[in-house]
Amino acid sequence: MAPHYDVAVVGYGPTGLVAASLLGRLGHRVVVCERWPTLYGLPRLTHIDDETARTVQAAGDADEALRDSSVSEYLWVNGKGETLVRIPANPEGPMGYPDHISMYQPDVESAIDRRLRGYGTVDVRQGWAVTGLDQDDDGVTLRLSGWNTETSCADGPRDEVRARYVIAADGSRSRVRELLGGEREDFGFNESWVNVDTEWLRPQPPEFAYGTQYCDPARGHMTINIGTTRQRFEFALLPGETREEMTVPETAWRLLREYHDLGPDDVRIIRQLVYGFEARIATRWRTGRVFLAGDAAHTMPPYLGQGACSGIRDATNLAWKLHLVLGGLAPEALLDTYESERRPHVTALTHMAIGLGKVANTHDVEAAAARDAAFFAGKVPPPPPFPPLHGGALRGESGAPVGTLSPQGRLRLADGRTGRLDDLTGYGFTLVTAEDPSAALGPGRLARLEHLGCAVVALDTVDDLDGRHGEYLQRLGAVAYLARPDFVLFGAATDSTDLGALVDDLDAAVSGTAKAVV
Repeated sequence: MAPHYDVAVVGYGPTGLVAASLLGRLGHRVVVCERWPTLYGLPRLTHIDDETARTVQAAGDADEALRDSSVSEYLWVNGKGETLVRIPANPEGPMGYPDHISMYQPDVESAIDRRLRGYGTVDVRQGWAVTGLDQDDDGVTLRLSGWNTETSCADGPRDEVRARYVIAADGSRSRVRELLGGEREDFGFNESWVNVDTEWLRPQPPEFAYGTQYCDPARGHMTINIGTTRQRFEFALLPGETREEMTVPETAWRLLREYHDLGPDDVRIIRQLVYGFEARIATRWRTGRVFLAGDAAHTMPPYLGQGACSGIRDATNLAWKLHLVLGGLAPEALLDTYESERRPHVTALTHMAIGLGKVANTHDVEAAAARDAAFFAGKVPPPPPFPPLHGGALRGESGAPVGTLSPQGRLRLADGRTGRLDDLTGYGFTLVTAEDPSAALGPGRLARLEHLGCAVVALDTVDDLDGRHGEYLQRLGAVAYLARPDFVLFGAATDSTDLGALVDDLDAAVSGTAKAVV
């Protein structure tokens, strides 16, 4: 009989790692199926935002994960090197981290991998590819074959695992999506760039300590720091250039010398390959008990730096909802809010990334000159703000900015412990109040919050060291706010009476009933 798990995670990149770690942290039996025998070990993504860093904090040791990271701003310049737009970095974003972080992906993956292996609930099966699946009313059976790295084929031993639910985080060419017969909508953006990752052989020059996008009609190119000791260079392929010629070392050295005056005495090449930049979204993200996440569900051009961040958001959104359903605390219908919340959000970001990609890939000289003139004249509107979540498991008609992100500051508890909010409260719902809410909520509602794994933080009993949570309540005009495990604001309460209603609304949102607990 196949081993039985609560959740099977297919794919062990950032999305799969986070999903497996969060579910393992919550006590669920998880199996990971990954065809490659080890972690990838090389950087694919180079940027995360403060929301993603906060998720890394929940899934692993954030200090270990970000040990070779740096704050990174971004410049967009034209072919002459003139600045079109500067995107500054805030070293203290609302999540408790810089809002633009240049990081080394293997450090992040290793930190999460190390954390989840310590739970005792996660079975990591590397070197196994999913070759088939069958699902019924009770679960999903995955058929596995050993992956042969020499032939790149699943021609090894056979096995099966069974889980109540499956998260397919197996990349843009998802085998699980293919087995389900899923299709993707193509947004019509397709560009090929050669990626050259390097390691500095001398101290990183200051002009490389941030990201620069060169919007040059002759050849778009960019550079971005990977922490403080590594550098990525990317160059658009021109008509007639082939993948084969762009992946030989001589081509990389020619481009590095031509565009940045760098040679073998300056950097060591650690990876060189051609990436296809695309924008595609799966037409459905859920088929029965199987959910697509990360690149299996959506891909976007890299110009916004939100591809991996979006996949990690998928993982955090799914993890807490699966936790409630698996624990009998919510009906399975709650899982339908995964796609209804995440699809509009990632679609908006995809269109933003496409817009930036068109700026970077303007190949016509006259069009590029007109673009530059519009930037210099201030006629180009700023990019729209990140979209909030709409609908789904949120409090409606409250006037608060539900669906946006709640902050994380540092606290000192009454027992003297000091740290970031999430490290002190754990992973779950969080109710932050101006004063002790016991009288306003009563024992019934407090018990319900405890049942849902909701931490309660009364600011009059702790030191709000950064003032971040008190300031947030003031901005909301509220006496309390309730955040979901994915840091999304569920709702806020304007007074003690509304505080009880807020808890009742949370109960209704996750349980599917409007009955209040008093």
